[in-house]
Amino acid sequence: MTGMAAARLAVALLLLATGCAGRDIVVGGRGGWTANPAEPFNHWAERNRFQVNDRLVFRYKGQEDSVLVVSQSHYDACNTSDPFMRLGGGESGFVLSHSGPYFFISGDAARCQAGERLIVVVLAVRTPSPAPSTPPPPPKSPPSSPPPAPAAAGNSSTSPPPALAPPAAGNSSTSPPPALAPPAAGNSSTSPPPALAPPAAGNSSTSPPPAIAPPPVTNGTVSPPPSSPSCASALRGGFLACLVIAGTIVLA
Repeated sequence: MTGMAAARLAVALLLLATGCAGRDIVVGGRGGWTANPAEPFNHWAERNRFQVNDRLVFRYKGQEDSVLVVSQSHYDACNTSDPFMRLGGGESGFVLSHSGPYFFISGDAARCQAGERLIVVVLAVRTPSPAPSTPPPPPKSPPSSPPPAPAAAGNSSTSPPPALAPPAAGNSSTSPPPALAPPAAGNSSTSPPPALAPPAAGNSSTSPPPAIAPPPVTNGTVSPPPSSPSCASALRGGFLACLVIAGTIVLA
């Protein structure tokens, strides 16, 4: 049985039970429907709870009094003309068929002014709210796919950086200076290297010194450097001076 069908069945049972539980309520209690009641009828009504299908019982003197069902305006003015319903005979019953207010007055206006009037408010029938239906189970989530397998070691996405090739020996920006050949073992005296000329002032870049060629080796001896022309002239001048001095000494 679905939730909606169960709710409808509950409402039907409630209405049936309400109809079966209608009560007979004597208006005013033992004093009955009379003028100048010991307790005002509206105070009496406030102490009671009225439901649909309850039956009000009015007890009065049938030859002197009656009960009129009227509107609120006729109730306020004790107007006995054009009532909705007139009840008589000494004991009358009225079924409260629906919820809301009901207005009753005496058929005698003077008795109405003397307090023989009544307001009854019938409670509304409460319909139970339908039971919430059971929500469907949530859909099953698809199985999660397994994570991808790690890449093989031979096919790694991150390859090592390529090795840099060493610079060519013939095209190096900074080539080491050539090594000087050692002097021959047979000649212990070595000639000093020639003095290098200072770089020109106009050229700010300093070029590396030119390589000095080693002296030629002949039969294991190092030949002395050739004498310059100025040294030969000095030797000849000295030799001539010596000859002049020796001739002077001989002649003397």
